[in-house]
Amino acid sequence: MNLNNQGLSDEILQNFTDYIEEIKELLTMELWENIFLNCSKNEVLVFWLLFRQKEVNMSDIAEYIHVPLNTATGIIGRMEKNGLIERTRSAEDKRIVLITFSEKGRAQFQKLVDELMSYGVKILGELTASEMKLIESLMAKVKKVLKEEKIQKEPVKKVRKITIE
Repeated sequence: MNLNNQGLSDEILQNFTDYIEEIKELLTMELWENIFLNCSKNEVLVFWLLFRQKEVNMSDIAEYIHVPLNTATGIIGRMEKNGLIERTRSAEDKRIVLITFSEKGRAQFQKLVDELMSYGVKILGELTASEMKLIESLMAKVKKVLKEEKIQKEPVKKVRKITIE
C-alpha cells in the first residue's frame, strides 16, 4: 500500500518514517527483552487475561486471543513447559482444565508490569498537562479508527432460516 494514497503529505510521511527510524534505534534488543521478557504477543495476552480473571479455561483463552483452540493449546503448552502457568482440573467438572499462574509466571508478569510502569512513568514525567490531554485525545481517535476498521472487516453473519412444519 502506498501511504501517500492515504492523503498524507510528503512532509508528514517523511517525518513519520524518520521518527520510526530514530525510535527503532532506541529500542535495543536488550531493552525490548527487558520490557517483554522474551514473551510472544499471545503469551503477554494470556498473562493479562490471567491477571484479570485469576483462572480461565482453554476456550476462554482461545476466544480472548482470537485463535483456534488447538493454537491456544500449543501456546499454553509452551508456557507450561517454561513453568509460567499451571493446568489443573476443575473440582466441579473434571472435564474442564483450568489455567492459572505458576509462582514463576506471576513473578514474570509482575516484572513485565514493573518494567512497563517504569518506562511509562519516565515518559509521562516529561509531559505537560496539556500534552497529556493531547495524548488522551489522540488515543481516543486511534481507538475510534481501529474500531471502525474492525467493524468494516467483520464478515456479516447470515442467519439461516429453517422452516418448521
